[in-house]
Amino acid sequence: MRVAGINFDHFHMGDLLRMVANHPEAEIVGICDESRSRMAEAIANFGLADEQVFTDYRECLERTRPDLVILCPATGGHADWVEKVAPFGAHILMEKPMAATLADADAMIAAMAPSGRQLAINWPLVWSRPHRTAKRLCDEGLIGEVIEVHYYGGNRGPLYHGADKLEVTEEEVARRKPESWFYKKALGGGSLLDYLGYGTTLGTW
Repeated sequence: MRVAGINFDHFHMGDLLRMVANHPEAEIVGICDESRSRMAEAIANFGLADEQVFTDYRECLERTRPDLVILCPATGGHADWVEKVAPFGAHILMEKPMAATLADADAMIAAMAPSGRQLAINWPLVWSRPHRTAKRLCDEGLIGEVIEVHYYGGNRGPLYHGADKLEVTEEEVARRKPESWFYKKALGGGSLLDYLGYGTTLGTW
């Protein structure tokens, strides 16, 4: 499977590209972001050549012809990016959460419909073995009727580690924070929607 990674707003792009690089039946054919500096870590980590690195998403899609596109924009831009990429006919994996609003989610589904390709949302906790086991026990009725779900989770904040879970210094966090979308409501709820959506998603599931 030919995979392209577009938009590096969310640091999980590096983690997802690592999974592609490690998969025996997948390859990274291109990456793209308006800022080349945000791709520097991925270029180095995956040994990407200049012809695999783009700053224009159209050029990236036209030249690499991916089967799957990984999108990691700020939450407020999810609908916009699906609408941009969908006409190129690739499957799309969108970083969590699905969208900032219900209208945006509906727009994303509508954008994918003409191509018949799949749109998937990256909620990795749903795939964890403990959560799958808990769901199976519920479905099998082994623990009785579920009437309430509590979810606890947390970390120091989204800027404290980058791709491949590499630690970031306090000084680097302080430098990045004023410009980070994780702390800006206007860009889709920031880290509140991005991270705490886990509990809601697991609870409704």
